[in-house]
Amino acid sequence: MFKYLVIVSPLGFLYGSAGAFLSPENLVGRSGAKFPPDAATLAGLFFSENKSQQFASHETLKQELFVSGPFWANHEDVTNFYVPMPRHRIIDDSKDDEWRLNPQRKWERDPQKQEIEATYRWQSIDSWKRPKTADIRENNEMGRAPWEYVSFLHPQMKPDERHVLDKDGLFLENAVQMDEGFCLVYLSTYALPDGWYRFGGESHMVEICCHEIPLGSTIHELLTTKIQKACALLTPGVWGSNYLSYRYPKHSEFPKEGIKMLTDKPIPYRYRIGQRSTERGRLGRGRYAVPSGTVYVFKHTLDKTWWEFPEDWFPREGLPLKHLGCGLCLPVEIDGVA
Repeated sequence: MFKYLVIVSPLGFLYGSAGAFLSPENLVGRSGAKFPPDAATLAGLFFSENKSQQFASHETLKQELFVSGPFWANHEDVTNFYVPMPRHRIIDDSKDDEWRLNPQRKWERDPQKQEIEATYRWQSIDSWKRPKTADIRENNEMGRAPWEYVSFLHPQMKPDERHVLDKDGLFLENAVQMDEGFCLVYLSTYALPDGWYRFGGESHMVEICCHEIPLGSTIHELLTTKIQKACALLTPGVWGSNYLSYRYPKHSEFPKEGIKMLTDKPIPYRYRIGQRSTERGRLGRGRYAVPSGTVYVFKHTLDKTWWEFPEDWFPREGLPLKHLGCGLCLPVEIDGVA
């Protein structure tokens, strides 16, 4: 089970990848921009630091390290961090609505509230078990992501002039600035020693500290509660083989019959693994992932926690993607699901 909250506090900017469509003609584009850094980035930091700090043997770390995220929190209350809101909840500044299942097992909304758009995509973990979306809005337990993109150019100067190089003299970085007083949060089975680290693309400096997850906390209770007939993803889910991506596990033990989903378009999922003679390592196989917030409703009881999901439900690339927190999900209550 996850034992620690890993708190990442930027010391300035962080790196936000620019996506697949950045070009010399579109230097400020952010199509497909990706932030915060995913759990694979934190896992890489664990393995890198373990070479010098030796808090576990490499094989032990490979077998026992599980990380998941990213989430975010206010520094004043990091245990009540914010997670992606399940898709069946719809909240804007003044109104709210919910998707529900009717007796014919079809998704429906209140026809009087069809104009409401979901302007909030995050909610505090302590509000997860509230049965009504209206309670979350009235208690102001939803939030907007506390960061913004800032694009700027890095010059590479000529050695004898105060001018940039004629070729490749400018490099555009899509950096991200966190609002003051906020931090990123990850779940982990291991703790990193407190200190300053280089984290993510462009190796920006961050301060990292770890807190044990209290036994009576909301997140501990939720992680140990078995999923019955409905759950929602906190992190993107990659299911299936090493070559194909599916919307849910194709394993024979997974209850596929009569499954209902509430989701959005798939998102790209790729990360760098291993090392070669160069320092970069190699890219994992590109896949599509089911986005966080996706809701699954089962016809038959699942009766498992995410921790009890077999590793065969996840692709394996170097290690099963379950070790990177893939598809982390929690039980939810949905009107119409008995």
